[in-house]
Amino acid sequence: MSVKNLEDLLGEGVQGRYVLVRSDLNVPLDGDRITDDGRVRAALPTIKKLADAGAKVVVTAHLGRPKGEPDPKYTLAPVAKRLSELLGAEVALAGDLVGESAKALTGGLAGGRVILLENVRFDARETSKDAVDRSELAAELGALVPGGAFVSDGFGVVHRKQASVYEVASVLPAYAGGLVLAELDVLKKLTDDVQRPYVVVLGGAKVSDKLGVIANLLTKVDRLLIGGGMAYTFLKAQGHEVGNSLLQADQLDQVKGFLAEAEKRGVELVLPVDVLAATGFSADAEHEVVAATAIPADREGLDIGPETRELFAGKLADAKTVFWNGPMGVFEFEAFSGGTRAVAEALVKSDAFTVVGGGDSAAAVRQLGLPEDGFSHISTGGGASLEYLEGKELPGVTALEEKN
Repeated sequence: MSVKNLEDLLGEGVQGRYVLVRSDLNVPLDGDRITDDGRVRAALPTIKKLADAGAKVVVTAHLGRPKGEPDPKYTLAPVAKRLSELLGAEVALAGDLVGESAKALTGGLAGGRVILLENVRFDARETSKDAVDRSELAAELGALVPGGAFVSDGFGVVHRKQASVYEVASVLPAYAGGLVLAELDVLKKLTDDVQRPYVVVLGGAKVSDKLGVIANLLTKVDRLLIGGGMAYTFLKAQGHEVGNSLLQADQLDQVKGFLAEAEKRGVELVLPVDVLAATGFSADAEHEVVAATAIPADREGLDIGPETRELFAGKLADAKTVFWNGPMGVFEFEAFSGGTRAVAEALVKSDAFTVVGGGDSAAAVRQLGLPEDGFSHISTGGGASLEYLEGKELPGVTALEEKN
């Protein structure tokens, strides 16, 4: 990838110069408490490098899915507080995105200081389908940082054609941040000159979320391990009873096609052999271990069982490259977190190049208290990672390439 990057910008000199940074600070919240600050910590190195070099750093980011207008539930105030703690310096939060508060804060910003604009998705133009709307917002963001530069460092949003990700790169001199470059470098190792055996572990709720990536991976991997809610659609496609387990009946034909394609290509597609079948979807639901091929009609699978955990760990033992995206069960409930923990621990023990594909998988690693340095890489962008592995173009990266 031929793009200008953060080091190029620092080499040009940023003392006293405005730099607009698009970060991914979309953290999970419980009220106003951040429950997982992984994305804030991942965004920190680029922001700190710029501030330490004397730049006037203006950060823009989104949180949640507000409906294109201000919503106190999605304010970035908790993020500004956490960013201040991690930086060891106050990060003021503008009361708006491109309005009077933002203009006042940026206008008075000193070199070496950092401010955060309010949630970019409070403006409907950010996610508009109309390129003219998005360009208008991008121009207003650019006007906040006269003579400035743009650093794209929110890997979790580079697969979105949005104003603060795509159009703003045509308004300001644009550079790739350290996080974006690191993520792309890792993903290239999963697609170019892969060390084998190459094993992919997919979980999560829905097959439909991963149709494209499964189709593409079947042409590249040696083994594909399927767990989580999506496994039940595969089991049903094989003709097994899945009870009240999560099932996407409209995807059965597609999944039958995947099973046939895997067999044709010699890809080992591994499904659960046992599951924890519960009486309902709750943390304290009564449950028992049953064969994956004999789930009672009145029960639902909420995690892979002990035999499957051993099976999956064995299939990972000789791997040289592993990509994992999606939990093996409802890890948020302690009783149904064992499968996800088992896969994560198998990766920690592995000598392979191991990549955790962001999203719930990354959250699970932290929630279960597993060592983050036990993995080669924990991605900050689940959706962006999957789209890259699916072979799709990432608009936020394309916008940077077009400037070179």
